[in-house]
Amino acid sequence: MLIKELTEVPGIAGREGQVRELIKEQLKGQDLALSGDAMGNFYARWEGGQTPLLMLASHMDEVGFMVMGYDNSGLIKFAPVGGIDLRVVPGKKVYLGDEKTPGVIGVKPIHMQKKAEQNRPFSRQDLLIDIGASSENEARKKVNIGDQITFSTTTEFISERVMKGKAFDDRAGCAAIIEILKSRPPVKLCGAFTVQEEVGLRGAGVAASNVGPALALVLEGTTASDVPESPPHRYSTTMGEGPALTIMDRSFLANQKLNQRVMELAEREGIKYQLRRTSIGGTDSGPIHLREEGIPTIGLSLPCRYIHSPASLLNMDDLQNMIDLVKTILQDIAEGGFPIGTTY
Repeated sequence: MLIKELTEVPGIAGREGQVRELIKEQLKGQDLALSGDAMGNFYARWEGGQTPLLMLASHMDEVGFMVMGYDNSGLIKFAPVGGIDLRVVPGKKVYLGDEKTPGVIGVKPIHMQKKAEQNRPFSRQDLLIDIGASSENEARKKVNIGDQITFSTTTEFISERVMKGKAFDDRAGCAAIIEILKSRPPVKLCGAFTVQEEVGLRGAGVAASNVGPALALVLEGTTASDVPESPPHRYSTTMGEGPALTIMDRSFLANQKLNQRVMELAEREGIKYQLRRTSIGGTDSGPIHLREEGIPTIGLSLPCRYIHSPASLLNMDDLQNMIDLVKTILQDIAEGGFPIGTTY
């Protein structure tokens, strides 16, 4: 299953190579022009119609850690890459480096903690990774400073339509773009698989400048707020209610005319969708819509429970609804119904 392959491949920001190669393999033989850039972004261009050039964008990188050193006993010092709540990582299994050396994020057992230690969250200095080495020299033979570290989560269904895994943000978006490209849509289209989103939206602006699209659709992952201790009035999105259309986030104010047409199409076709109801965080929509003379941009996000953690949840119906909605938008553009050239 494609999403299982994509999510289980390691690829923190700046180390997206294995993800890029998997995507390239998936798209070979599809009559696509495949290319890359110096930043690490990967492009798949499809000449499917006489429309202006469009862009679909999703980022390949995931949150994780990087090896930063060793202690004398062979434990690994590390630093987070992207936004991770360190309170959820003690005791979790991880892979280090491209060769996936197994390890465990270790912390002092509760039996050995003082009372004051039990009442405060762990800091990064409290956490080390144990790879079973007995000395610094032995640890150096297994992993190198700068190696990536990712959670060793298996992607699998935990119910009929809900899947558990890591990196749904944003490998689910990458899977959606791959499926859409393989469907041979009736438009001129470039799929842009971007890098380093999790550390400051770095690759997307370069991608937008390289592609120069008339319209961009950013397919993302976002927080699903229907989780324990989150009151309904604070919900951002709800898992199972379809992809979420962005109105505003920290990096982007959506074009109302474009959003209105998306909602009309979804309602006409009976495709489930929702509105993203918080403005925190940023996505690749931010740098993309600021490039060139301004690029009209639409942001669609998949609700993910427990996002940026060792194990998040995704409803596969939400993913299918995202794919169906994007295909509907592309068909509408091919038929001349979508306001590509719209301004605010």
